[in-house]
Amino acid sequence: MAKIAFFELEGWEKEIIEKNLQGHELILLNEKLSDTIIDKVKDAEIISVFIYSRITSDILEKLPSLKAIVTRSTGYDHIDIEACRKKGIHVYNIPDYGSNTVAEFTFLLILALYRRFREILSSEWIDAIRTRGYELQGKTIGVIGTGRIGSRVVKLAHAFGMKILAYDLYPRKELIEKYNVKYVDLETLLRESDIITLHLPLTKETYHLINRQNIKLVKKGAILVNTARGALVETEAIIEALDKGILGGVALDVFEGEHVLKEEIDIVYGKKQYSIEELKKGLEAHILMKYPNVIITPHIAYNTWEAVHRILDQTIETIKQILKGQQPKNKVV
Repeated sequence: MAKIAFFELEGWEKEIIEKNLQGHELILLNEKLSDTIIDKVKDAEIISVFIYSRITSDILEKLPSLKAIVTRSTGYDHIDIEACRKKGIHVYNIPDYGSNTVAEFTFLLILALYRRFREILSSEWIDAIRTRGYELQGKTIGVIGTGRIGSRVVKLAHAFGMKILAYDLYPRKELIEKYNVKYVDLETLLRESDIITLHLPLTKETYHLINRQNIKLVKKGAILVNTARGALVETEAIIEALDKGILGGVALDVFEGEHVLKEEIDIVYGKKQYSIEELKKGLEAHILMKYPNVIITPHIAYNTWEAVHRILDQTIETIKQILKGQQPKNKVV
């Protein structure tokens, strides 16, 4: 019998977890993993978290029995991977649960910007000129990252009759043949795209992939959409590009400092401490919200019932394989 702890649950998952992991000691919590509740799970051998549980080396020191972490997300930048590697703790993610979900949401944001949806909602009476937008057919979309989600974005863009540029270290032949995708370097993509959309994991190599230097290359009036990871784009670069009229609009489902915004009340009451740099990123996010041509959503691109059920199913299957001594294919480290 293993001791398994789940964090950041909504409630509906508990019956499913209990049914599928019978015979094990289960700790099912709505809260994120933090120092304040870590005593409840100090003997846990397996834990499952979502993106707001930040697994630091300090947290790991307080979990001496921990053997595996299963994050219910594709990204794992909220986990100190190097610390896990040193301690021999295996980390697993859920890499393919929301390709359709996130790709569809990406186009929701693109259309909201192009058809001036924010202006439409704020108008007491429709102003024809103020709310006049653009159509997607014939526009050039630049897809940064053509993995599972990026490939789905390519397919949707082709259906809209768009020209498609892509940047990826590993071009996909089927996208070139089926959807007339043209792979280019990042600078060319920034210069020639009417719409730029990001679909990459956050790594040391992709951190601030779009920054204050290369954002100057962006085609004047282009829009930027990020449904991947916030730190792929330097926030100061977005603000500067908006102020200088380089970017015509921005839609962010992820952004630097999003965890700070989520925990603002805890900061006010001194329950949570952040560095000056982290607080700066939170302030920059507040500044972005004031721009009329910026749309910010709270990291919900993945959030459909179909996707969250796939996440839970794959999480449970991963844990079952670990308990049987097998090697799940979704191992990160």
